[in-house]
Amino acid sequence: MIDKNYRQGDAKSEPFGQDAMLNPAPEQKIPEGSTTPQVAYQMVKDETYAQTQPRLNLATFVTTYMDEYATKLMNEAININYIDETEYPRVAVMCQKCINIVANLWNTPEQIRWKTGALAIGSSEACMLGGIAAWKRWIERRKKAGKPYDKPNFVISAGYQVVWEKFATLWGIEMRQVPLTRDHTTLDIDRAIKMCDENTFCVVAIQGVTWTGLNDDVEALDKALDKYNAETGNEVCIHVDAATGGFIMPFINPDKKWDFRLKWVLSISTSGHKFGLVYPGLGWVVWKDKQYLPADMSFTVDYLGAEVTQVGLNYSRPAAQILGQYYNFIRLGFEGYKNVQYNSMQIAKYLHEQLSTMSEFMPYSPEVPNPIVTWLMKPEIQKTAKWTLYDLQDKLAQHGWMVPAYAMPVDIEDMVVMRVLCKQGFSRDMCDELLHDITAAVAELNALEYPTPTRIAMEKNVPIVAKSFNHTGK
Repeated sequence: MIDKNYRQGDAKSEPFGQDAMLNPAPEQKIPEGSTTPQVAYQMVKDETYAQTQPRLNLATFVTTYMDEYATKLMNEAININYIDETEYPRVAVMCQKCINIVANLWNTPEQIRWKTGALAIGSSEACMLGGIAAWKRWIERRKKAGKPYDKPNFVISAGYQVVWEKFATLWGIEMRQVPLTRDHTTLDIDRAIKMCDENTFCVVAIQGVTWTGLNDDVEALDKALDKYNAETGNEVCIHVDAATGGFIMPFINPDKKWDFRLKWVLSISTSGHKFGLVYPGLGWVVWKDKQYLPADMSFTVDYLGAEVTQVGLNYSRPAAQILGQYYNFIRLGFEGYKNVQYNSMQIAKYLHEQLSTMSEFMPYSPEVPNPIVTWLMKPEIQKTAKWTLYDLQDKLAQHGWMVPAYAMPVDIEDMVVMRVLCKQGFSRDMCDELLHDITAAVAELNALEYPTPTRIAMEKNVPIVAKSFNHTGK
């Protein structure tokens, strides 16, 4: 006997044979009735089917590969809210263990059992917390001195992550930008010091600039600020935005001083979900000592039967990423992290070398301090080519690769570059496949008879709207 309700669907029905699959996915209103989990799953899955596969997304900084046991652990903790510390006390302890490990990677001088730091949802929140702490310390000093505190500012290079613009806008703080130039591809320290005054509460130094992958010279900045502070009586500190470099430098270049070994570095932030090798979103921020975290940034709430003290802009947050981070620390250890980051660096250097041999391209910088490769068209080629890097981006997208092309910040905005993140999961074979597709795409573009629309727009100085891409590093 035929079931007349078969097309309405049940657990035994073929999803693509059900009436629900004849309807478009909801856009404005929740559907009137329910459907089977098989159909709901298929409809949601199909919504994302045409996207770039995560491991071919070489634009994103975030981790796109974790092993099966890490994935299993995180999936099993997907229903845990970290802030429920009374109900999940071992997760809270595990979080503090991660803070300790990160703090010691950065050579914290704190001798207490639990180092001073905080969990964050990505480096954006971590940066925000570091900036707020520096700002509040400055306010307190100004109040004690009987001086006005209504015109705070901080100094940062124009290669900043967008969170710093948000920080300045949301809190009414002046952001003083040090321009990037062709001669100064990272923070120009002399110009940064000249921008400081009595209202400057910190200079932000970046380890792994999202636009280029380069590092600001934190040690030189520390020396310059020490001299400036001694001469002026000010106490301008350094916050290090190490969203990328915080999990690279300790393993690849441990002797280089950029962290708490420097006098004026009082806080550091990083992304656990970048080269910390954890799926998004996870960030960490650590202070040099408890005295540098203002007491009023810790909020205590009587929550679910116990007092919970927390530092953060968000309250509820997932616990799964904490398990993923702690698993990686145990699973990989120092040597394991070193090996993964070393391999990523070697593949980045290989890609950098191979692109440098192509007659059309030149590297943005001779250095590759992080597993990030940035390049541009040679000036003489750009003058005569009938295409731009935006066209190369489109060609690569046809093969599934997401390799962004974008204009550099103000003062060098006429420079268009491309960038590849060589993360865990991007193998030498994948790199060779990418190079093959770049070579083939360039040959095809070089054979064009007429200029592309982006080339015409560039000649007319018309702004080019590139495909969705931002510099959050997310």
